[in-house]
Amino acid sequence: MSRFRKQLLFLCDALLFAVAVAGYKFITVLLPYTEVGAKGSFPKNVLLLYGCTVIAQLLFKTYDSLWRYAESREYLVLMCAAVCGFGAYEIFSRALLHETISFVLLAAIASLWVLEMLAVRFGYRMYRTFSIQRDQPGAVPVAIIGAGSAGVQLLNEIQHNPNSRYHVQCFFDDDPAKVNKRIRGVPISGFISQALPRMRAMDIHEAIFAIPSMDELHRKEILRQLADRSIRVSTLPSTLELIDQKPIRQQLREVRIEDLLGRDTIELDISAVEGLLSGRTVLVTGGGGSIGSELCRQIVKHRPKRLVIFDIYENNAYDIQQELLYQYGRELPLSVEIGSVRDPRRLELLFDTYKPDVVFHAAAHKHVPLMETSPQEAIRNNVFGTLNTVRAADAHGVKKFILISTDKAVNPTSVMGASKRLCEMVVQSMAGCSATTFAAVRFGNVLGSNGSVVPLFRRQIAAGGPVTVTDKRIIRYFMTIPEAAQLVLEAGAMAKQNELFVLDMGRPVKIIELAENMIRLSGYEPYRDIEIVETGLRPGEKLYEELLIASRDLEKTGNGMIFVEHQPPVTPEELERKLTLLNDALEKTMRTEDVSCIREVLHRVVPTFHEPEEVNAAQGEEVKAPVPAVS
Repeated sequence: MSRFRKQLLFLCDALLFAVAVAGYKFITVLLPYTEVGAKGSFPKNVLLLYGCTVIAQLLFKTYDSLWRYAESREYLVLMCAAVCGFGAYEIFSRALLHETISFVLLAAIASLWVLEMLAVRFGYRMYRTFSIQRDQPGAVPVAIIGAGSAGVQLLNEIQHNPNSRYHVQCFFDDDPAKVNKRIRGVPISGFISQALPRMRAMDIHEAIFAIPSMDELHRKEILRQLADRSIRVSTLPSTLELIDQKPIRQQLREVRIEDLLGRDTIELDISAVEGLLSGRTVLVTGGGGSIGSELCRQIVKHRPKRLVIFDIYENNAYDIQQELLYQYGRELPLSVEIGSVRDPRRLELLFDTYKPDVVFHAAAHKHVPLMETSPQEAIRNNVFGTLNTVRAADAHGVKKFILISTDKAVNPTSVMGASKRLCEMVVQSMAGCSATTFAAVRFGNVLGSNGSVVPLFRRQIAAGGPVTVTDKRIIRYFMTIPEAAQLVLEAGAMAKQNELFVLDMGRPVKIIELAENMIRLSGYEPYRDIEIVETGLRPGEKLYEELLIASRDLEKTGNGMIFVEHQPPVTPEELERKLTLLNDALEKTMRTEDVSCIREVLHRVVPTFHEPEEVNAAQGEEVKAPVPAVS
């Protein structure tokens, strides 16, 4: 029937016109001063009125409207078309017809016809709305948090969507002018702070947070208020994410743990990154890992000449290859190579084959406890692997080389952290010695990455607990994987020579609070439904991570969340002495199978490297993260 909707509506209007005309005798009785006119003049005038009005309706495209979704605008357009049609009739009747009939009579017939058309369309709209709601006996009652434009739009889409699983019971909003009012029949039942007890009283178990313009701190606080085992909360994305014009109901998502971090996401300088990547050959080492794969996703958006993914683990490399090919097709200039950064000859062949313009070096061993028991692997892969890649980039005239570093490189207490600090030194030592621009990017823990605490907590919650934290005093800086990748890209665009870029990651997060919030967002109550158990600090782990070594040397960049830390330069000769000591320790380890000498040498070559027991004891029971001073 929908194929003939316009034709059916046209025939319906014609029938309504006939009904209006048939009532002309009633009109003449009601309005005795109206005159029908000479015999034969009435049909001519009525047909001319109908023709003019129909042509006006077609010109105003009223038959193209979907009346099931009609609002005031559609009804106003229909009335405007009727007025214009009647005006056209008045002009043509006086010019073409010698016999006219009463103006009042024709105006009354036209008005009656317009009222009939409006009534039929409004009745159809009401029928559709109520039939949709009636046909959903199993619809889930839901509350909308926020009675602003996004909330009203969401209500409209839910009410007019026959496939919606929701039935909106009420709103909650902090605007006193809205409380206890109604929006399209749905009450605004109170302030947001009253939402939880009132939803329980109304037996509502789902809520939708629909205030996309709210800042992150207030969003975090409200989502915490709604965190309850009996309430399932979905949320709309931020205002910027809503610009893609998708139906708003399709953009609902579960509340994610990053929604509770209380920090605005970083914004990428698209123009600068475009200049770095567009038309360039880009190599990503460790391109199958968490950060490396996200870098690849971001890079292909900027139309590189070619993207080269280099990784030793073929499964990860295959996954990101297939994902990108599925999304962009076989025309994507993509190459995937398997190999290790430990192998200088493999790197030589790789650089000679593709001649990359930009290199993002993400290949590294990152698991702190594992590197404590296998320090020789951290040195071989992280330090000497970075050295091999840096030398290959220098030899083949790479324009920019960006090292992916970590906050664990700051005053490290682990072999992994110390090895990454040495990687930064390798990059620093190239200042003034190469035509390649070298830089490093340092950031904190990445939510959802391989080895992140968040996936571990999710598995433990799914298994019914307990959730394990190593120490309830631990605090960490967090960021999302896309944020980390964007920071690296923008830092690469900013890099001039030897910079160490640092992200202002906001306030640190207590791991114990992170665990508690994740349990609540999963619908459970911490310590009652799922226990949280302290297991003790792991080898190499410290209570807090720092982002900066020397805050007095911190410098702002054009992006308010990205800073540059200036450090004393490391000369090539100094670096060579350090690497010689490390290489001797590796050889000794191979002969004696005793890895303790590596840790001893690390203390000598990385002056800021301390034992975790020493650092953690100095913090005492009240651990507070340092607040960096920005110059």
